[in-house]
Amino acid sequence: MEALNHTFIVPVPVSDAWRILTDVERIAPCLPGAQLQEIEGDTYRGIVKVKVGPIQAQFKGQAQFMERDDANHRAVLKGEGRDTGGKGNASALITAQMTSLSATQTKCDVTTDLTITGKVAQFGRGAMKDISDKLLAQFVENLNSLIATQPASPAPAADAAVEPGTSPPPPAGQPTGVRTIDAPEAAPINLLSTAGGTIAKLALPAVVVAVAIVVAAFLVF
Repeated sequence: MEALNHTFIVPVPVSDAWRILTDVERIAPCLPGAQLQEIEGDTYRGIVKVKVGPIQAQFKGQAQFMERDDANHRAVLKGEGRDTGGKGNASALITAQMTSLSATQTKCDVTTDLTITGKVAQFGRGAMKDISDKLLAQFVENLNSLIATQPASPAPAADAAVEPGTSPPPPAGQPTGVRTIDAPEAAPINLLSTAGGTIAKLALPAVVVAVAIVVAAFLVF
């Protein structure tokens, strides 16, 4: 198991940051290579595309809120998925905590306990962390651009904490069946420009899958 720890800052109050970062449909396009495909209740399903030259891979998975405490701005999510080419599987437990730094800044701490199997399981913490750091930096840059052009949606009438081990109820009037997301096709992550020298040390097909797994772990946070 790999424990990946990341912290980033968003230039909005904590209440706005919480609404933005728990709106998976809205922020999914900010993550390189990720495409949200459908939502069923509090379960989100999508794919991640990665390429290195002519080599391409697609990682399919889903994530679900296990805990969501709107009052304390803390969420726990469980994600799992597989490489469609059969080179590896992954599961992740993602804990996110938001803390107000000021009236206009929020700190987001994200811990990802990532478990991988298959060919990519041979790679160590260093390689995975290096790749995830670069991908998160791209995500934050895209997120801040989104925030600058699209302010947070209005707050609901009242926030309610969700008890541990339970799922947040859907908003009134929201359909409970599977909803397909009509989104543009995601462009694959270009690993040559993203990971730089890291990939020279690793076998290319397995690296493609490793990056897809890292991105999938961030897909919902």
